[in-house]
Amino acid sequence: MSLHALLLPTFTQMLRALNSWLEKAALHRAATGTDIDGLLSTRLAPDMYPLSSQIRFACFQAQEPIYRLSGAALPDDLLLLRRQGWNAGEEPGTWEQARACVSDALACLAGVAPGALDDHGDRIIALELPNGMVFDMQPAAYARDWCLPQFYFHLTTAYTILRQQGVALGKADYVAHMLAYLRPTGATSA
Repeated sequence: MSLHALLLPTFTQMLRALNSWLEKAALHRAATGTDIDGLLSTRLAPDMYPLSSQIRFACFQAQEPIYRLSGAALPDDLLLLRRQGWNAGEEPGTWEQARACVSDALACLAGVAPGALDDHGDRIIALELPNGMVFDMQPAAYARDWCLPQFYFHLTTAYTILRQQGVALGKADYVAHMLAYLRPTGATSA
């Protein structure tokens, strides 16, 4: 399976799921008369980033490979998104901004040309972390060992924060994309 065929559909379907969770969260907060923007500052633990960061980081992680796999520098707006995630404890933003972040990430993914993530040659991806650590990775290892785990970590943390705050989410919300594979009632296997 190509990296494009693995990453783009995965990121797209799960960001769509995140979008639906945020919609459910807004409905929940409206029904309880609770401020929706306040939800963005919620954390699972004091030393973890808040929901606003988790959303931004998931969106960042979905877009980062588009540039790294092609050898291009990360654009300023993507770097800004990451910085906003780091600073979201002090500046969580608004619910509308969080929803726009997901929409922007989905639009970015939709604009990636077919196969674009597969033209990486034998390039080594140097992944530099803010703490000074640098990882040198082949493209497949980068996708498997960095992109997917990082994306799912932030996505799952956002899901868990929403659940913790009383939003009625379940497994069906997490894997809503699976409905495309549901066998019709009464159909038999061949």
